[in-house]
Amino acid sequence: MPETPLPATRLVVRRRASRSVRWMATHPAWAVALRSGIAAGLAWWVAWLIGLAFPDPFADYRYYAPLGAVVATSSTAARSVSQSVRATLAIVVGAAVAGVTDLVLPTDSLTVAVVVIVASLLAGWRTLGDMASWTVTSALFVLVIGGSRDQSEFVLAYIGLVVVGAGVGVLVNLVAPPLPLAPSEAALDELEDVLADQLDALADGLHGDRAPRPEEWEERRRAVAPAVDGARRAAEEAREAQRLNVRVRRHRGRVEDQEVRSERLSVTTAVVTDLVRILTEGERDDLDPDRRVLGAELRHPVAEALGALAAVVREGPAADLDPALLAVRELRAALARQRAHGTGDDYLAAGAIVLDIERALDAHRAASAEPDEGDV
Repeated sequence: MPETPLPATRLVVRRRASRSVRWMATHPAWAVALRSGIAAGLAWWVAWLIGLAFPDPFADYRYYAPLGAVVATSSTAARSVSQSVRATLAIVVGAAVAGVTDLVLPTDSLTVAVVVIVASLLAGWRTLGDMASWTVTSALFVLVIGGSRDQSEFVLAYIGLVVVGAGVGVLVNLVAPPLPLAPSEAALDELEDVLADQLDALADGLHGDRAPRPEEWEERRRAVAPAVDGARRAAEEAREAQRLNVRVRRHRGRVEDQEVRSERLSVTTAVVTDLVRILTEGERDDLDPDRRVLGAELRHPVAEALGALAAVVREGPAADLDPALLAVRELRAALARQRAHGTGDDYLAAGAIVLDIERALDAHRAASAEPDEGDV
């Protein structure tokens, strides 16, 4: 009899398996490939069983079952159900177009053109969503392949096996659902870097002896919008993937950490956007000195505070807030001196800059105070 594994060996195997499962759960490209392969293989086996029980018409068309399984496993657990329904509906619509056309026209190039045109127009039906392309595919399959056989049997086998395969795919998705944490984490990393770079660029523009020219401000603008859109899309996909997902509990700590981080970066994005607007519009050398929002006395303190905020944004929860808080206090002191011998309009914009920086720091402090539960 084989020897019983030692407890230490069993523990090592369990840890390695756990790491493998966690890695697959958070890297969607590999996870989708594995799920799709397993679902396709299971669907082929189920279709083989159906073919044994009902050889006519299912035995000759087993390959349609893996096709339906792949459709169902290409998205989240919650969406796989709706996608399977839409794909089935699109197949029925396409099959109906081909069937009706085949009754009135011979199968030739003109018929193929008519079927594709009609099916393409029906694919615009909003209900079909991203499964609309199946309408044309189904119409061509039924017209070309089904036309040479008993078309009603082919349509029955085609639709039936795709539905069976989609059902298998849905079950696989429910058992091992995708949880795309890695892409959302990468998107948040990118947004974090872009925001920090933008703050550094603003600070660099204020360190000189004069206010920047308009073209110099333009050179310091960073493409924040694409990073914001990417982070938003990734966050929405990760949020949707949590529905009907039995693995969320295992990664609860990481999921909650990303949600907190997303909220913090949302506040930081709004702050950076406002700072860019205030500085690029109000602190330029083509403006009269009396109309500039900062002036020589405030440019350097604002630059120091922006640079300190950039460091906080870039370092994340591990950042030391003390240098940034000190920079803000020095900026407030400089602003108080400016207010002592200026008018109200001289410091309103500068005060808004201080409030923006403090708002970003408050959001970071609140996010850092959240309890870190870790992965369960």
